[in-house]
Amino acid sequence: MERNNKTITTDFILLGLWPELGHLVILICLILLVYFMAVVGNAVLILLIWLDSRLHSPMYFLLSQLSLIDLALISTSVPKMLTDFFSGERTISQVGCGTQIFFSITLGIAECLLLTLMSYDRYVAICNPLCYSVIMSHITCKKMVIGSWAGGAITSLVHTAYTMHLPICHPREIPHFLCEGMALLKLTCEDISAYLKSVVVSSILVVLIPLSLILASYTLIFLAVLRMNSPEGRSKSLATCSSHLCVVILYFGPAILVYMRPGSSKTPKLNQSLFMFNAILTPMLNPLIYSLRNKDVTEALKRIVISRSPLRKMKRHLQCYT
Repeated sequence: MERNNKTITTDFILLGLWPELGHLVILICLILLVYFMAVVGNAVLILLIWLDSRLHSPMYFLLSQLSLIDLALISTSVPKMLTDFFSGERTISQVGCGTQIFFSITLGIAECLLLTLMSYDRYVAICNPLCYSVIMSHITCKKMVIGSWAGGAITSLVHTAYTMHLPICHPREIPHFLCEGMALLKLTCEDISAYLKSVVVSSILVVLIPLSLILASYTLIFLAVLRMNSPEGRSKSLATCSSHLCVVILYFGPAILVYMRPGSSKTPKLNQSLFMFNAILTPMLNPLIYSLRNKDVTEALKRIVISRSPLRKMKRHLQCYT
């Protein structure tokens, strides 16, 4: 009876992060710390933008959506990974696997598209400031966000549906810390060469075209900054752009190495490390980059902390009594 149950099971086994590693507890503790910092950092950034009226601008609205995507992206993999480690269970159902693939691809593509639109926002703000409020209206920003999510969801639905319908004829062990499409495809016994070509094409559309648009936007931005006469305006423009550029490098660097490097499928351990960097470390680093390198964010944080401090409340009570 047990043998029959094992043969008909549809669950997958996640082998996790480098199972041969000896001190895995230390790594898991570090990932737990990173997850905590990512959740707190992105949540604080979203609350700051929502509470402080000075941050109610298109740039910070798009930034809050980036934090929301990062918060969701890291939550698709880390909670399951930590639960598996501490419980000793490494299985994931077929529905859970498909759900994880769908959300990881959706959020990854949505972040890619949103970063591209954020570079366009910076281009309009610096190169065409007089028309900025008209071009980057609130309705336009909402359309940008909806388009990013919709583009990611539609693309992800196609890839997830194709991946999950394939028959599995190898041991249902995925050498990854989450259900990842390319890792799952290695378990099928069907010829997927045509699909892999379509993955390359979609990677060009999703990665190279947005990256080209970002580089074109920043080329025009730097040319406009060089023509500025005011040193203060030049430094402020470069400061806002440098934060976004750092985030772009952190996102697109690993993505290109995983999906567009020749022979990348033959290096699963390297791909896993790069995927971990993109899905776990980048969501933690993004709010730090924007908060530490942005005076508006740091000043908003100070205002919120001071206004909510007990001493400030005591002063208000004393003023009321006097």
